[in-house]
Formats: sequence, C-alpha cells, structure tokens
Amino acid sequence: MSWTLMIHGGAGRLTRETLTPAQDAGARQGLARALDAGSAVLAGGGSALDAVEAAVKALEDDPHFNSGRGAVFTHDGTIELDAAIMDGHTRAAGAVAAVTATRNPVALARAVMDDGRHVLLAGKGADAFALEQGVEPADLSWFATDERRRQFAELQASGDTFDVNMKYGTVGAVACDADGNVAAATSTGGVTGKRWGRIGDSPVIGAGTWADDACAVSCTGSGEFFLRVGVGHAIAARVKLLGEDIATAAETVMAEVVALGGTGGVIVAGPDGRAAWHFTTPGMNRGRADSHGVREVAIYGDD
Repeated sequence: MSWTLMIHGGAGRLTRETLTPAQDAGARQGLARALDAGSAVLAGGGSALDAVEAAVKALEDDPHFNSGRGAVFTHDGTIELDAAIMDGHTRAAGAVAAVTATRNPVALARAVMDDGRHVLLAGKGADAFALEQGVEPADLSWFATDERRRQFAELQASGDTFDVNMKYGTVGAVACDADGNVAAATSTGGVTGKRWGRIGDSPVIGAGTWADDACAVSCTGSGEFFLRVGVGHAIAARVKLLGEDIATAAETVMAEVVALGGTGGVIVAGPDGRAAWHFTTPGMNRGRADSHGVREVAIYGDD
C-alpha cells in the first residue's frame, strides 16, 4: 500500500537569524505532529482527502503558524481566516474566506465541499453556514496569541500597512493515497494588517489550492501574485498538457511569480506517488512522509 504526504507551514524570510531557537523547535514539532496526523490516515488505508484535512487541522491548532490559532491580526484588530480543500479524483472542492468563528477553517471548507451546493463561501454567510453544519466554533480568545499581538503592535508603531517581514505562515498539505488519488488543502490568516476584507490566493481554487488527475498543489507566499498567475492550475496544466514532471512544472510556474515581483513556495503531489516542493524564499516550513519510510521536516533553504 503506497502513499505520500507533503505539508508546508509557510514560506518567507525564514532563516537561522530571523527565528529564535524556540521558534525553530516549535515549528518543527508542529510540522511533525501534522505529518503524524496525515500519515495515520493514509497508513490506515484512508483517502488523500481525509489525510490533507487531518494534517491541516493539526497545523491550524498550532500557534507557530498563521492559520487558525496563531493567525495574524487585520488592520482593524480582528482575525479573518481563509481555507480551501479539493479532491483530485472528482474535482469536488470547498472553500471559505474571511471566517471568524470556526476553530478549523479547513473543516468548514470540507463541509462546504460535502454540502455540494457551492464552492466558496465568505464572511458572515460562511459563519452562518458553520453554525448550521455544527462545525466546531471558536472565538478571538482561541485564535489570538501574545506573539501575534506583539507583531500587530509593532506594525502599528512602524506605520507600515502590512506584513513587511514576509513571514508567510499559510499552511497546507497535499497527498496521494493508496488508490492513486490526490488531494490538496490550504489554510491561512492572511497577512498582518490586511484591510478592506482582503483575500489572498489560499481559498481560491486554481490559485492557492488545486487538485485534479494530474497533481495536487498547495501554495504559500505573496497571494496577490499567486492569484494573477493562477499557480495551482498552471502547474497542473503544465503536467497534463506538456507532460512536465511536477518538479519542473512547479519551478517554471514559480519563476513566473518571481518575474511579476512575488515570492513564496508550493508543494505538489502526483498520482504516481511522487511529491516535490519548490520555494523562492530563504526558507519554507515543510515536511514529507511516505509509505516507504521517508520522513523529513525542514525549515531553511539549506536544511
């Protein structure tokens, strides 16, 4: 029974100089827990879809990452969460944006997908849907952490309008299960200081999240550029139409993001069980595991 799982916890200016030893250790432990959660599903014969949801839930509950607990503050001092999930076998998808009252936004995205009437719900409507579906709730006291409050205060004091440190903490997972089906999920709190209901690429199917019979993709980085390139779909299209391997397709599409002025990273899984990551930043929180005993957790470019 062959399977593959790959996860990320955000790309950006992640170096041994910008992270404290405690932050480094905490991120690695969080990535390991997410690998455990997703791997348990796949090793038990579960689906790629269930595995990516389980892995992302673990990352959402970890305050070291910018999704769920530990999400960043908006310009108005609130927390707005985005997430998406997609099944490559059926192309069923669900996504939510600017939600405020769900502990695990990826679980709400899954509920949207399972309901089947819509793909993307936002704001108050998405929060109302969460209540109807009985998805586990949470409020600001759960999401907010002292570290994020400190970062928000620094941003306000500096006069900057959004996250200039470029520590993109978006989380995501891609997987291929024993049946050769792939899936992807992504979740984020956006960028510190975001305004006017800003939504990035993470919950947008085809941009930050994508899965079809060619591959599954989850992205992290400067969302405005990932949206303009349609990164997730673009990678899959190169694999399907040009016959490129997933690593080459990821590198080529990320070069397009860089050419436009963006940075970030992607993780990609194919139905043959192969998986690849590519990032254009100094580091990306990441990890991989498979049924052959591979297990890796890394942060920096030279890890």
